[in-house]
Amino acid sequence: MATGKINVSVENIFPLIKKFLYSDHEIFLRELVSNATDATLKLKHLTSIGEAKVAYGNPMIEVKIDKEGKKLHLIDQGLGMTAEEVEKYINQIAFSGAEEFLEKYKDSAKDSGVIGHFGLGFYSAFMVAEKVEIITKSYKDEPAAHWTCDGSPEFSLVAHDKTERGSEIILHMAEDSLEFLEEHRIRELLTKYNKFMPIPIKFGTKQEALPKPEDAPEEYKTEYIEVDNIINNPNPAWTKQPVDLTDEDYKTFYHELYPMQFEEPLFNIHLNVDYPFNLTGILYFPKMSADLQLQKDKIQLYQNQVYVTDNVEGIVPEFLGMLKGVIDSPDIPLNVSRSYLQADGNVKKISNYITRKVADKLKSLFNENRADFEQKWNDIKIVLEYGMLSEPKFYEKAGDFVLYPTTEEKYFTLAELKEAITANQTDKNGKLVVLYASNKEAQHSYIDSALAKGYQVVLLDSPIVSHLIQKIEADNENLSFARVDADSIDKLIQKDEVQISKLSEEEQNNLKSVLEELVPKANYTVQIEPMDSSAAPFMITQPEFMRRMKEMSATGGGGMFGMGNFPDMYNLVVNSNSTLATTILQTEDQTAKELLVKQALDLAKISQGLLKGEELTAFIKRSFETLK
Repeated sequence: MATGKINVSVENIFPLIKKFLYSDHEIFLRELVSNATDATLKLKHLTSIGEAKVAYGNPMIEVKIDKEGKKLHLIDQGLGMTAEEVEKYINQIAFSGAEEFLEKYKDSAKDSGVIGHFGLGFYSAFMVAEKVEIITKSYKDEPAAHWTCDGSPEFSLVAHDKTERGSEIILHMAEDSLEFLEEHRIRELLTKYNKFMPIPIKFGTKQEALPKPEDAPEEYKTEYIEVDNIINNPNPAWTKQPVDLTDEDYKTFYHELYPMQFEEPLFNIHLNVDYPFNLTGILYFPKMSADLQLQKDKIQLYQNQVYVTDNVEGIVPEFLGMLKGVIDSPDIPLNVSRSYLQADGNVKKISNYITRKVADKLKSLFNENRADFEQKWNDIKIVLEYGMLSEPKFYEKAGDFVLYPTTEEKYFTLAELKEAITANQTDKNGKLVVLYASNKEAQHSYIDSALAKGYQVVLLDSPIVSHLIQKIEADNENLSFARVDADSIDKLIQKDEVQISKLSEEEQNNLKSVLEELVPKANYTVQIEPMDSSAAPFMITQPEFMRRMKEMSATGGGGMFGMGNFPDMYNLVVNSNSTLATTILQTEDQTAKELLVKQALDLAKISQGLLKGEELTAFIKRSFETLK
C-alpha cells in the first residue's frame, strides 16, 4: 500500500476549493460526468487507430445513489488508469493546476467554469464530499488501483481486484450536501448539464411495455420489462447534417430543448462550420412577445455536447439573444473571465459568423417564399430592427429582406417602397417623404387624410423606431420619415400648389389672438393654416423632431441630454378655410365663443388620445347638454 502527501505549498487546499466554488457547487456532477465521457471518447479514438487492442463495445456511464451509505457512484467503461497514472494525473498535475487556480482566482473565483480549465474537474468532488475514492482499471494489461483521499493532502493508493475496464468514483457525501443523494436532484442536474452528452448515461431503471403479441387473447395484460433508464440523447439534432433532418426533426428537438414551450418555433437556422473554428448549433426564431424582458428560455451553450451556460453574451450577437436554441463549440474559451472572453479573437469571429449566417438564412426564406415571410414579419421584426441598429454587418445585408408594411397590409422592402412612392410623395424640394404611423387605431384620422391624398402610410410600431429611421435617413440622401400626425398632410409633403385662405390676413390674426387667449400656452402653439375645406377644422400635431428626440431619449441614447423630462409640446393647427373658423370669428357672445373653442379643442385632443380624466368627464357632460 502506498500513502503519500500531495505536494502543495498551500497546506490544505480542499477547504479553499470548497469556499471558492461554493456558489455553484452543483457543477461537481457536470465535471465528473465530463471526465467519464472524455475517458470513454479517448478509448474510442485509441481503438479506432489500433493503439488500444481492446473491443470498444457499447460503453455507458452509470450514476448510482446509495442513500443509506450516503454515497454517490459514477462508473464509466472508458480508458481507466494505472496506479502510475493515478499518481501522475490525480496527485501531481491536478494539484499544480490547483495552485495556479488559487493564485489567479483568490479574489474572484466565482466563475463556475474555472475549475475544468485548471485540470481541477475531478477535485470539484470535494465541494460536496468528505471522502472520495477512485477504483480504476486501465485498458492496458496492468492491475487495478484504488485511491482514497479524505479532503486533506494525505491520500492512499493500493491495488484493487476490479476486473472490468474503466473507473468508478465514489463520493462519500458531506452532511451539508445530502441533497445530492436525492434522486430528483441528481436527475435534475443530469438533465441540465448532461442531456446531450455523446455517451449514454444510465440513471436507474424504468419499466417499458412489451409489444402486444398478434395472437394475444382479449384479456391480455400488457407485460413490462425493466430496462436501463438512459437520461440523455447522445445524438442530438445539431450533431447531424442538415440534409439528414426534416422540419419535424427540428421541431421535435426544439421541444426536447424546451419541454415547457408549447408554441412551435417560426423557423430555424442550422449552423455548421469547421473553419476557421469549429461551431455547430441550431437557432430558432420563436414568436416574439412585445415584452422582450420575459426571456426565460435562452440559447444554450455547449462544449462538445456538455452544457456550459445560457449566458452567451459576447459569443452570440446581442440582437440574437432573443432567439432560442443551441450553440456547440470546442473553440470557445469557456473557463476564463468574461472580459477575456470578449477580447478573444475567436469569439469575435464566431459572433460575426452567426450574424452572417442568420442574414443569409433570412434572405433565402424571403426569396423562397415571400408570402410566408410576410406573414411571419410581425413576429420577427423587433429582432431584425434591433440587429440593424446594433450590428453594422447585419445592417449591410438587411436591405434584402427587411420589410416595411403599410397600413393597408402591403409589404415593401426599402427599395420597393422608394419606387412605389417616388411619383406621389416627393415634395417640392425633391425630398422623398415616407409617411408612417406608429399606432393604426390611435392615428386613424391622420392616416385617413393621407390615404385620401393617395399616399402610402407605412406602419412602424416597434419601440426603437425613432432610432431606426434616424439611421435610415442618415444613409439615404433626400429621404425623410414623417409620422402622419406630425403636421397637416399638406405641410408634411409640401407641393407647389398654394392653398388660398378664405380669411384675410387681418381676420387670421384676430382668430389667432382669440385662440391664444383660450388655449393653454404651456402645451400648445397655435397655427392658422389655409387647408382643404374638407380637412378637420382643429388638428393637434406633434413636431417630428421634438417627438423623435423624446422617444430616442426614452429608449436609450440618441436623444438630447435630458430630453425625456421635457413637457410634451403640440401644435394646434386651425384650418382657416373651415366653417368653424369663420363661426368663431363671428360669434359676439364671449361665453358662446369660449364654448366653441373648448369643444373643438377637446375633439382635436380626442383624435390624438390626449383627452383624459377630469377633462374627458367635463367634455362628455358638456356634449350631453348640447343634445337636450
